[in-house]
Amino acid sequence: MIKGRCKIMLISLIVLGVLVFAFCGFLLITSYRLGKIPAMTFQDTLEYVTKKDSKTIITVGIIKNGEVSYKVYGENAKELPAELYVYEIGSLTKTFTAALINKAEKDGKINIDDSIAKYLSLPSNKKYPTIKELLTHTSGYKSHYFERSMIKNFFKGRNDFYGVSKDSVLKKVCKISLKKDDYKFNYSNFGFAVLGLVIENVYNCDYVTLLNDFAQKELGLSSTKISDKSGNLGNYWDWDKNDAHLPAGAITSNIEDMLLYAKMQLEENPLFDDCHKSLKKVDGSNKMSKSIGINIDEIGMSWIIDTENNFLWHNGGTGHYNSYLGFNKKTGNGVVVLANYPPSMSKIPATVIGIKLLKELDEAEKIGVKK
Repeated sequence: MIKGRCKIMLISLIVLGVLVFAFCGFLLITSYRLGKIPAMTFQDTLEYVTKKDSKTIITVGIIKNGEVSYKVYGENAKELPAELYVYEIGSLTKTFTAALINKAEKDGKINIDDSIAKYLSLPSNKKYPTIKELLTHTSGYKSHYFERSMIKNFFKGRNDFYGVSKDSVLKKVCKISLKKDDYKFNYSNFGFAVLGLVIENVYNCDYVTLLNDFAQKELGLSSTKISDKSGNLGNYWDWDKNDAHLPAGAITSNIEDMLLYAKMQLEENPLFDDCHKSLKKVDGSNKMSKSIGINIDEIGMSWIIDTENNFLWHNGGTGHYNSYLGFNKKTGNGVVVLANYPPSMSKIPATVIGIKLLKELDEAEKIGVKK
């Protein structure tokens, strides 16, 4: 019996040692990769993520001097025919949700300085965040809260948020006890699920209908919608029309629509201008993200503000996709990067690729070089 226990303990220690060794190796490799990124050009990053990879398809769009163009890249950064691919844009969805909030304020239906308790049926004896705090990820809410359905989703390889109902989110809001008046920046998918509930209540309409009508009928983005898993790249997340987290990351789109959307951000457009104004100074960048050029200095209605480079940007990531949209209103330059691989340390994220390209466009303009 004692020998058996000793054997089990020895095996456990060996397994633990292997895991620790593997993790340390991962950290060393990651550190090495991160160390190389600052010196890389846009082209370098593109070649790196597509090297000997026939499955990765990256579509890169540019706005310069009011003109839009895009290219599709495949294995070893080889340019492919300009086919329109359908990508999940992940958390870029939040900028659409924020625009709907902005629209609701202009329609006189909400005030972003109000507590959400004014628009949702909540107990009166608790403190709740304002709409502005949800928009700026300073509400005190966590990124997400555990739900039983997440276990089943994990084993089925589904989106974590599939099946998390609106009712369960509302119940969670009722249970959460916020203690402080002011919270630091903490990126929250849950917070945008709550914003979705607010939008639905003030318009008395479900989020899927509101978003699809807004994107397609009002903005003219005919290929932008809440995902129904249709598209030509595959591996799209499962969503149900009643899922609470749709407002946080459920849109699919293509490069033509996203370039048009980016162009709207650069123009004088009342639907978006107020979304770009800084609502909160935040220190959302850690040492690692700053080292690779990702600056989170201030935040508007979901849009992140990089004060050093005068960029406004947002990104997105799902289980099989990641994206980036950034622009500089002073130069008029904009960049969209859509990729069919997840944002992970094993590859350079679309965000870094996009920032590299946007910086190069701005720098080329300063010295009068045509990019």
